[in-house]
Amino acid sequence: MSRAKRKIEHIHHALEHDRDYYNHFDDIDIVHQSLAKLNFDELSLSVEAGELKLSSPLFINAMTGGGGERTEQINGEIALAASETGIGMAVGSQMSALKDPAERNSYEIVRKNNPDGIIFANVGSEASVSQANEAIEMIEADGLQIHVNTLQELIMPEGDRNFKTRMENIQRIVEGVSQPVIVKEVGFGMSKESVECLWNLGVRYVDIGGRGGTNFSKVENLRREKPFSSFENWGIPTPISVLEAKSIHKDLHIIASGGIRHGVDGVKAMVLGGEAFGMAGTLLRVLLQDGRQALISEVEHILHEVKMALMLMNARSTKELHRQPYVLSGKTREWQEQRM
Repeated sequence: MSRAKRKIEHIHHALEHDRDYYNHFDDIDIVHQSLAKLNFDELSLSVEAGELKLSSPLFINAMTGGGGERTEQINGEIALAASETGIGMAVGSQMSALKDPAERNSYEIVRKNNPDGIIFANVGSEASVSQANEAIEMIEADGLQIHVNTLQELIMPEGDRNFKTRMENIQRIVEGVSQPVIVKEVGFGMSKESVECLWNLGVRYVDIGGRGGTNFSKVENLRREKPFSSFENWGIPTPISVLEAKSIHKDLHIIASGGIRHGVDGVKAMVLGGEAFGMAGTLLRVLLQDGRQALISEVEHILHEVKMALMLMNARSTKELHRQPYVLSGKTREWQEQRM
């Protein structure tokens, strides 16, 4: 099967499969502050995480590209919505365009439609330094995501099986590109052991990509004659993964993604230790079902939710969320008690 056809299948299956019935964000209760002290119009959503400066904590996370005209159209619409709302965005894996120049248009459209926005390039952990730099150049990216997706590759019929050089590749890319490098999971979460290993390689940004959103075990199993369904519940839920990552180093920059349904979930992720949060499948569904204006409206609604939550905690900015009190219950509390 061609990469382009596989990309289209991924979109279809990602939108159709059921999400987890249990969302670990429901295990988190933020402590409400009744006595408001701030002016809503003066609250700031801007984020400074090391070298990254974002207008808001929400960004549209990596989704697609490399699937011909259809993914070019999708990326173009996402880029226009990101430009209109002023939020950042990431493209899907550019490995297809690095191997087939005919697929470059499905990524280059992003910078064309969003000339001044924050855009993240994306390569696999098998990429060379030259490929990483080419991916950045392709879309004039402000940062680079390196996605790690071991379980997805193992279930994918045509996936990779040899990962012996991946850590060395990641270290070479971190040392060989000038833009910030974000190592990103794709829905299985990161343990504190994995994050510590990345820290020791020089990685300072992680997108923990936890379990709870698009389930690439299910996506790839839908493409198999005999699925490995026993792995469809594998991985670390997003809130737990944020807690695990936070325990490694105070200077580590954590991005949360995976199963974030709305602005309040995003705020919970930041209260736990994240500095920004990405949403993908939820926003893609809005775009494909209702169009770009609906996507713009949804993004604006989510950002308004974040500001409302700031007001209800007397937090002037997202940076102050890390100091806010919260209570854990359920499976998330059980995990924390055994692991932290």
